[in-house]
Amino acid sequence: MRKLFTATVVAALTGLSGVAQAAEGGEPLPEVNWSWSGIFGTFDKASLQRGFQVYSDVCSGCHALKQLSYRNLSGIGFSEDQIKQIAAAASITDGPNDDGEMFERPGLPSDKFKHPFANDQAARAANNGALPPDLSLIVKARAGGADYIHGILTGYGEAPADMKMAEGMNYNKYFPGHQIAMPQPLQDGAVTYADGTEATLDQEARDIVTFLAWAAEPETEHRKETGVATILFLVILAAMLFATKKKIWSALH
Repeated sequence: MRKLFTATVVAALTGLSGVAQAAEGGEPLPEVNWSWSGIFGTFDKASLQRGFQVYSDVCSGCHALKQLSYRNLSGIGFSEDQIKQIAAAASITDGPNDDGEMFERPGLPSDKFKHPFANDQAARAANNGALPPDLSLIVKARAGGADYIHGILTGYGEAPADMKMAEGMNYNKYFPGHQIAMPQPLQDGAVTYADGTEATLDQEARDIVTFLAWAAEPETEHRKETGVATILFLVILAAMLFATKKKIWSALH
């Protein structure tokens, strides 16, 4: 399952340019109503934690999150003890020790997420020559963003009767050209959610995209709060200046 996810994202999310190209042949990307959209949008913490579970169970065997540390998981609602437990489950290469040798130790909250491969060559060797992309900024790096990734993950199906598929290829209505090498990576029941949520394909896709959107910009909510506060301050300041101007100039009129 992890390799299927890897190969699909490698092929699909490294994408060709443009949202229009994402559905060559007339299939526009469906627009998803993401909770974080808009000036007042916020991330759904439950969805973020489910998305982290999808990443951990399905994606982490091949894809890195180089820009995130385990302690950043506090931003999706995990407690300090939970973060320590999550980090400790990872075996981190450290060193050298006093003998000049590298060694393995349990992860710490301050550590970056463990990379699944020792180097890029090892990653390519394990994935038929394809280098699994780092997912830290994948949502911001792809035209169409969250909608594009969600579309690719849910766009598999049977090819039209009049379409000739190349050998070993799979039909995806949102992928450029509609032919993708790897089979569908997510499916109903691909994970068992800790909170009991039904793990449908669409739910899994929405949750992993939500998590990756947060990973690409963890400060989104703080930035929006700061922006709204700044706008309110400027509106109040403008009103006060206008009132002051009227008071000062009223005697001259």
